[in-house]
Amino acid sequence: MIEILDILISESFWNAALRIATPLIFGVLGALICEKAGVLNLGIEGIFVAGAMAGWLAAWAGFGLWGGLLVAALTGGFFGLIHAILTVPMGLSQHVSGLGITMFATSVCYFIYRTALPNVSSPPRIEPFQPLDIPILSDLPFIGPVLFQQTAMTWLALIMVALVWWGLNRTPLGLAIRAVGDNPDAVDAQGLSVYALRIGAIVVGSAIMALGGAFLTMSAFDSFFFGMVNGRGWICIALVIFGSWRPGKALLGAILFGAFDAFQVRLQTEVGAFVPSQIFLMAPYVLSIFALIVASRRAEYPKALLKPWFKGQR
Repeated sequence: MIEILDILISESFWNAALRIATPLIFGVLGALICEKAGVLNLGIEGIFVAGAMAGWLAAWAGFGLWGGLLVAALTGGFFGLIHAILTVPMGLSQHVSGLGITMFATSVCYFIYRTALPNVSSPPRIEPFQPLDIPILSDLPFIGPVLFQQTAMTWLALIMVALVWWGLNRTPLGLAIRAVGDNPDAVDAQGLSVYALRIGAIVVGSAIMALGGAFLTMSAFDSFFFGMVNGRGWICIALVIFGSWRPGKALLGAILFGAFDAFQVRLQTEVGAFVPSQIFLMAPYVLSIFALIVASRRAEYPKALLKPWFKGQR
């Protein structure tokens, strides 16, 4: 028990928890924006893969790290646009379209990877984002190592939480996006374009999702390999529900999952000789499912979520 307590209060544990949570923060923000507009985006897993490969490949090709992030965001926006066209003006199944985007994006990435690097046995490495070392702040007790020794992408994710909250709750555009996810007929009656608002939200949300994938290859690791996303996209879909479609609560959910994951890694080193490793690997997901069940009982979802809308029909 003392050893577990030591883990939970250690600076390295919470530093790792925030680092693990970073790609989830990008993913959950992107999914939240899409769903606030009334569209479920199950293409997030494939968009994660596309963002991871596009950002890494662009950085390796000489565009630099920030250029790689831009390429990743544009790639995510492209796949989001396909999903938006299929689900908004055409009104096709959001579930089927999203799963199709995941398979399509993953397949395209595999094709591009094999085409760009046909004779490479192991992927080339890049120089990833390095942890920041902010004078004075990095030396603060506990909070310094946890918060001020992260990479720039973690800070970008935290800043985006504030920006998304402000945009959705304090701007006319955010009000319109929330309205189109609850009552698109009322938005149309005000002379606003339901199609434009939903398509724009999906494209922007998908671009943010792709940054979560880019974090894996440009900050957490230094190269790309298939399987590195490892279901993070699906976790983000669950975290949106856990956070009741609120950016602040979604951030807490992402950090909670990151803490679960960081905890199982450390606990495995303590008692791994006596317990099968699979138990530790599944623990974060089991705990997340339990937390999701508890939190979702009172969640208020967008009223028009998953419901196609066509102009002129009531």
